Amino acid sequence: MNKKGKALIGIVSALLVILIVWAVNSIPEPPGDGGELDKRVVNFDGNTIREEKDGRVIWTVTAESIDMDIDTKDVFLKDMKAVYNFEDGRNVELRAAKAIYRDKTHNLEILDGVEGQSSDGGKFSCKEVEWLHDKDMLVMKGEAKIDYEQAHVKASGDRIESSDGFNKFKVIGKAHLEKGN
Repeated sequence: MNKKGKALIGIVSALLVILIVWAVNSIPEPPGDGGELDKRVVNFDGNTIREEKDGRVIWTVTAESIDMDIDTKDVFLKDMKAVYNFEDGRNVELRAAKAIYRDKTHNLEILDGVEGQSSDGGKFSCKEVEWLHDKDMLVMKGEAKIDYEQAHVKASGDRIESSDGFNKFKVIGKAHLEKGN
């Protein structure tokens, strides 16, 4: 073999060694065991999420901060305001310290003491509220109270359910209803 052939083999061999060393050193680290929360959660400050059905906005939630679990797609909201819009044009606005949107069920759970009011004068309070997507229903849970002062209607119970913005509602557990003139 001549000098040019030996030099060519030497250069190819050196490049092959460099390529192998580079490939071995550039192998990415395997993913962790999921122990670190920051690797699985995306954070947003001051954002809004909403649910639509047939082109109509069902609810809008605005929060001071939002964390989304990348694995489950569940959304955790802090210092939030939710506005539920009903087909007849009325809405209910609810405020609470935190809420959770469950991606799998499309349910929204509003937690830690909920206060609210409706566009037609109703006032609401309870420990938590849940929007049941599959039933198009708002459910107030834990010391639930409704007060329509102008209509002279007050209701309270362990649970209050409504699928029409509290025009009609069902009170469950320790139910109490007052209706005046």
